[in-house]
Amino acid sequence: MPTRSGGQDWLVSWHLPDDPPAGRPHGAAGVCVAGDQLVLISHDGVHWGFPAGRPDGDESIGETLRREMWEEACVRVVGARMLGFARSECVGGHEEGLILVRSYWRAEVEIEPWEPRFEIEHRRIVPGAQAREHVRDPDGAATRISLRALTEAALG
Repeated sequence: MPTRSGGQDWLVSWHLPDDPPAGRPHGAAGVCVAGDQLVLISHDGVHWGFPAGRPDGDESIGETLRREMWEEACVRVVGARMLGFARSECVGGHEEGLILVRSYWRAEVEIEPWEPRFEIEHRRIVPGAQAREHVRDPDGAATRISLRALTEAALG
């Protein structure tokens, strides 16, 4: 899927967990589920998606998942299952040739009180059955990746 981000052109694709693509590890994203509810976050109160982030130091992908879910959504991961990978290849711009790979997980979580301390200003808890109605990333390719993650997580 072609997209444009940060003044650069990218090709984005989805890969199943048993077929990890080559590229630079770019962290983890969590489809955070608490019972029949889904936890979403937003920078602006308009676009809603999954908490995600990059590793700190030599963190494992699981450690990154747990830390980012806590920092961005105030949830504690109690179980996780990998859903797949998003591969983003820069095909035009100053980072041409760069390939980033982000893992996506279904994270079973416990929801803690909302205390935004980092860059995320908004959290929303929605019925999992209505997930597709609420997930809207800033661009079409990211939204399609998020919707694929919801399908793999058996939501919406």
